Amino acid sequence: MNNHNHVHNEHEHKHSEGHKPKGGHEHHDHSHMISDYKKRFWISLGLTFPILLLSPMIQKFLGLDDSLSFAGSQFVLFALSTVVFFYGGYPFLKGLFDEMKKLQPGMMTLIAIAISVAYFYSSAVVFGLGGKIFFWELVTLIDIMLLGHWIEMKSVMGASKALEELAKLMPSDAHKIMDDGNIIDVPLEELKTNDRILIKPGEKIPADGVVVNGQSSVNEAMLTGESKPVTKKVDDKVIGGAVNGEGSLEVIVEKTGKDSFLSQVIELVKEAQESKSKTQDLANRAAFWLTIVAILGGTITLIYWLTIGNQDFAFALERMVTVMVITCPHALGLAVPLVVAVSTAISASNGLLIRDRTAFESARKIDAIIFDKTGTLTKGEFGITDIISFDNSLSDEEIVKYAASVEKHSEHPIAQGIVKSSDVSYDVQDFRAIPGKGAVGTVNNQMVAVVSPGYLRNEKINVTDNQIEALHEQGKTVVFLLIDNKLKGAIALADIIREELKEAIAKFKELGIKTIMLTGDNEKVARWVSNELGLDEYVAEVLPHQKAEKVKEFQGRGYVVAMTGDGVNDAPALAQADVGIAIGAGTDVAVETADIVLVRSNPLDVLAIIKLAKATYKKMVQNLIWATGYNAVAIPLAAGVLYNMGIVLNPATGAALMSLSTVIVAINAKLLKI
Repeated sequence: MNNHNHVHNEHEHKHSEGHKPKGGHEHHDHSHMISDYKKRFWISLGLTFPILLLSPMIQKFLGLDDSLSFAGSQFVLFALSTVVFFYGGYPFLKGLFDEMKKLQPGMMTLIAIAISVAYFYSSAVVFGLGGKIFFWELVTLIDIMLLGHWIEMKSVMGASKALEELAKLMPSDAHKIMDDGNIIDVPLEELKTNDRILIKPGEKIPADGVVVNGQSSVNEAMLTGESKPVTKKVDDKVIGGAVNGEGSLEVIVEKTGKDSFLSQVIELVKEAQESKSKTQDLANRAAFWLTIVAILGGTITLIYWLTIGNQDFAFALERMVTVMVITCPHALGLAVPLVVAVSTAISASNGLLIRDRTAFESARKIDAIIFDKTGTLTKGEFGITDIISFDNSLSDEEIVKYAASVEKHSEHPIAQGIVKSSDVSYDVQDFRAIPGKGAVGTVNNQMVAVVSPGYLRNEKINVTDNQIEALHEQGKTVVFLLIDNKLKGAIALADIIREELKEAIAKFKELGIKTIMLTGDNEKVARWVSNELGLDEYVAEVLPHQKAEKVKEFQGRGYVVAMTGDGVNDAPALAQADVGIAIGAGTDVAVETADIVLVRSNPLDVLAIIKLAKATYKKMVQNLIWATGYNAVAIPLAAGVLYNMGIVLNPATGAALMSLSTVIVAINAKLLKI
């Protein structure tokens, strides 16, 4: 329940205005708010016990009569209740002003009105006004509401950590090449445009720039979604946060700080998160109408008994206060948080981590699922898909064995894909890499080379095989095996498609849910993956900043969109989607931006989310009906509708009804496990 929406959103907004990429400040404040609710709850609960024992109505209810009363006990009761009202009730009183400023009365307004009416009326009774003391009602209401907020905030905490995780992608310093050729390590924030930096093999690239010396393959998968490492040579651009491969690069810095690619991704995530956090939910709507009912009901009750009912002011005021206090049922404060807590526990035990409840509720309405390709529909690692023998002198196993023998000395991801596909290999001597073209070595006294199509063109070795052309059309990477300069075979590799997906996509179609793929990869690769899985639609060659725009496009077509991804480039789209689902094996950034995380990285779990969301929503609605339905009976009786028949709801009976309503709500929430 987003009861704390207004207080919380304003609080977060203040920090996002002076946003630093580190994001830690925002996260610290969120943790601080949770510990603040927790502290207020325990202190208020500690003071509640003496307040209950000193309350005349509770003493009477427990059959203690006045045995616990003493001279001045009412003033002690007043003092303790004042502490709980101002200390425990502070978030709600502040929330009242925040909601009124925006002209959006909701749960905070309802709670604040109920506790204020109970406090000021009871204080007046202590100091001489005729009537009943409601301090016990006031403090138990504050306790329950603090508990509800604390449970809820704990279950949704973490969204603000996304920006923190994004910033972690950057290294802390860079190797700056000075004018005299010396290399010094400088902190990232000291880098300026046109600085010359060195990036060693295996290091993260510290800033956006252009290569001026060296050649290497760079892994940009987590940033751009391009599954294959991209070869970078002189005049090619590199992105800060990408991981350098086997070679050293010298780069001239072009963009730093807020102008960098990664900072722009951070900004997109922030914008999408802020625009989505304004959602109003069921409980707030219920609270809005109950606020109207409380104010109108209380006012009408007071006017009726003073005029038509011919009762004195003390009687009319007591009826009004009873109506206004009873209108704020304790059960409403727990109706949603309890279901949230139970569904969060159920989902966690099934490998589904719910990070944003509002989005999780929306999962029941999903009618389009957008998948990122690399790492989501595919495993994000290369595997062999096809083997071709040119002269039939070698079996498929031998072709792979020879290739793996040479490639086991290479760090290139395509080489590693070949090595993983072979359990055995030969010894190799005189290994050497051919930059950007492949590798060569001596195996069984023969010169064995595993090379790219570019190498064959350079050496004027012709390949006339329709199969090779078909493999290129599918966007697969093809490497060739040469033994003593004779063409022996070809191996096609592609990002491995997750087998379990075909079943998942078939089930989505049964539910009438449209399946779409967004990828930074090229058209050929996208078409092949889409056809293999039977997707409804695909969009290829999508740049990271366009992914969130594509999600918006589908939302504009009237779809409730779920986005599933694992990379930094998916973060803005995950934040933009109605439901952002991160594959647990992906980057921390994607995980922190998403509303739901699939720990097992199994897209079939998305189906489980939809089912759980439907069941959870049903329980929430049932609880809200119980929590507010109690008012349908309690409010007229509290107002004195049946007074002439001798039936009037006194506050003690109201309390018993209210407790029963709270118990029913709690039991119903637990039934979600069944």
